[in-house]
Amino acid sequence: MIYTQLGKSGVKVSKLCLGTMNFGSKCDEKESFRIMDRALELNINFFDTANRYGDPKGEGITESIIGRWLALGGRRERIFLASKFFGPMGSGANDGNLSAYHMRQACDDSLRRLQTDRIDLYQMHHIDRGIPHRLADLAFVDGNKEKILYPPHLSPGTRWPEIWQGYEQLTGAGKIIYAGSSNFAAWNIAQANEKALARNYLGLISEQSKYNLAQRTVELEMVPVCREYQVGLICWSPLAGGMLAGKLDSSDSGRRSGLQLTPRQSEQKERYEKLCAEIGEAPAVVALAWLISNPVVTAPIIGPRTVEQLESAVRAIELELDDEFMQKLDEIFPGPGNQAPEAYAW
Repeated sequence: MIYTQLGKSGVKVSKLCLGTMNFGSKCDEKESFRIMDRALELNINFFDTANRYGDPKGEGITESIIGRWLALGGRRERIFLASKFFGPMGSGANDGNLSAYHMRQACDDSLRRLQTDRIDLYQMHHIDRGIPHRLADLAFVDGNKEKILYPPHLSPGTRWPEIWQGYEQLTGAGKIIYAGSSNFAAWNIAQANEKALARNYLGLISEQSKYNLAQRTVELEMVPVCREYQVGLICWSPLAGGMLAGKLDSSDSGRRSGLQLTPRQSEQKERYEKLCAEIGEAPAVVALAWLISNPVVTAPIIGPRTVEQLESAVRAIELELDDEFMQKLDEIFPGPGNQAPEAYAW
């Protein structure tokens, strides 16, 4: 395994992050334990979860599975444990968002489920735009995003002085060590870190963004801002929902997954798999290796449902892609071509 510093912190984490979103939903507790045990054997020390994983109704199923695994002993000090908060964990008026009030309660609840005394990286799962959670939940209907027009009188959401006050209180109490974000915009990263600097607080050390060969929008602004502020970029959906792992197509399997490919994506997928075959590597491994080669990327998040899927992903650590191959990947999956504004202006 290869380790790297997480953003501007001094802590070292593995270049693969074990994502646990499937625990309790797509794989049972026994298999989840097997995956975590094998991850330790493979020297993966970076584990990521969230309070809403396993069941969005607020039961914290995934965190509870991890907690029972940690309770077996000899595990907690071997992992760097990250969790997230933001979404509603109940029907109360303050059961969601980034307020210091909710942050404290969410942290205490996660600590109880995880059966640990601290969360090493406590991440905001989304920026707080002041949208009541009962409306935010309506943004997903039958698994599909629905456009909702929010009333103009809504509050602007929790402000940074309160957010950083909440983090300082939890840090001082020893309940968390570092702060991170997820699904932020680049300007949110800059604003958050400038406000933290004014308070002599470390600020964000990491950001989780959707980033893969097929979805490279973050190269416009997120990658540059992470480089500037020394924020480690953690990539979720590194396999584009299965497209880069040979899991999706334009036929029945794609429809069953809910992620049916367009004709353009199908053509890209075919060219990509052919290119991977030329070097004798699995498409999923190449996709992970491509992310790992980016110096701004701390680690892609892998979300195995079986031990076998976990083991296959580790091959990406040792796979080196030469310049010619990287150029061919760019031809199949062209990114923006540069950072903003050079990507679209002179």
